[in-house]
Amino acid sequence: MSDHSRLAQYSDELYTALRSRTPVAPLSERDPALTVDEAYQISLGLLARREADGERVVGKKIGLTSRAVQDMLKVGQPDFGFLTDRMRCEPGTPVPIGRELIAPRAEGEIAFVLKEDLMGPGVTNADVLRATAGVAACFEIVDSRVRDWKIKIQDTVADNASCGLFVVSNELVDPRAVDLVTCGMVMWKNGEVVATGAGAAALGSPVNCVTWLANTLGAYGVGLKAGDVILSGSLVPLIPIVPGDRLELAVGGLGRLVAEFV
Repeated sequence: MSDHSRLAQYSDELYTALRSRTPVAPLSERDPALTVDEAYQISLGLLARREADGERVVGKKIGLTSRAVQDMLKVGQPDFGFLTDRMRCEPGTPVPIGRELIAPRAEGEIAFVLKEDLMGPGVTNADVLRATAGVAACFEIVDSRVRDWKIKIQDTVADNASCGLFVVSNELVDPRAVDLVTCGMVMWKNGEVVATGAGAAALGSPVNCVTWLANTLGAYGVGLKAGDVILSGSLVPLIPIVPGDRLELAVGGLGRLVAEFV
């Protein structure tokens, strides 16, 4: 089998797993020679199949931003995936994890909404702040189409950085009006505090994450676009969720966000 056919087969598998909610065996176990670059090709193939099914890219997500998760997967840098309109859930609307996802976990993040294009290389933190219309509290609901979350870096990259659904608050705040390094985050699950964090948990600052993404994509000739939503990485540990759960998120300077899951 040619490399192209091999990678296309994996894209097909992950697309089928996504639509059927039936996980696949880890790619990294079946194909130990699989590289991270090949995993990104698989991810692009998965995206192409979703676009052919009518989905539209509305942004990107950054994953593996915490040192603990990087150490777990034995990697030294973040990864990225694509957000589509079908993945976006509006605040106040129940989040349909029961019919859409396999093994969901919730992350608390800061989302950036861009008003200008960003094209690396050479993008700085000042460029990111200038290009940002506003930042907002955000839930990313991650999921793995790989069975039992038994993932290595190649598996999560191929699987669109393990992204599932996301909810972004409608309250946008000027990124220069809040300290994105020291701002605190608290997450409640069904009324009890389950996680706390701060902006510094994501590569020292969520702004660093967006700068990294712009420059990493720029090396592939891909830019960030005005209007894009960028999920900058979780500030708290992953929280397993099931239908019936209710999460609330508070971020210093950004307000609160509530999500109910069905």
